[in-house]
Amino acid sequence: MKTLEPQRIEELITVLKKRFEKNMHRHPSIKWDNVEKRLMSSKEKLWSINEMEETEGEPDVVSLFDNEEIIYVDCSAESPKGRRSLCYDQAALESRKEHKPKDSAMNMAHEMGIELLSEEEYSALQSLGKFDNKTSSWLKTSPEVRKLGGAVFGDLRYNRVFFYHNGAESYYAARGFRGLIKL
Repeated sequence: MKTLEPQRIEELITVLKKRFEKNMHRHPSIKWDNVEKRLMSSKEKLWSINEMEETEGEPDVVSLFDNEEIIYVDCSAESPKGRRSLCYDQAALESRKEHKPKDSAMNMAHEMGIELLSEEEYSALQSLGKFDNKTSSWLKTSPEVRKLGGAVFGDLRYNRVFFYHNGAESYYAARGFRGLIKL
């Protein structure tokens, strides 16, 4: 089981609480005491949230669908810096003959214990702020699209959310991925 040292837990809880209090519009009906209890009772998920923080995702609690479910999502203004220049998945990574990226979004998310956002979740996140004005983020892609070699990503341009497609093996310095984890 992946866990954090007690000192790091304390530091992370302090950062998460400050971010929570600063961005109440993201989770208006959720109380910090409930969040903290869940965090402290789920050390492995706390480890995953720390990974989100370490890769500059600025994780925060978000109410994506107007319920009281506690979900942490990367809320950095742009796609997390520590998770860019990645192709979509392992098959895409293996298909590259040269100039391979360091990893894939799906592999990295799995190692971190988080999931990529779906198009619906990404749209809901965008209703809480403006994200990916200069970058883009890989999103969960349907098996039908993936089977044909493609993958989906999203961004915000002209005050509107756009979804696009690319070959899953492609990677760009301005494309990463946003993740989520449910407590």
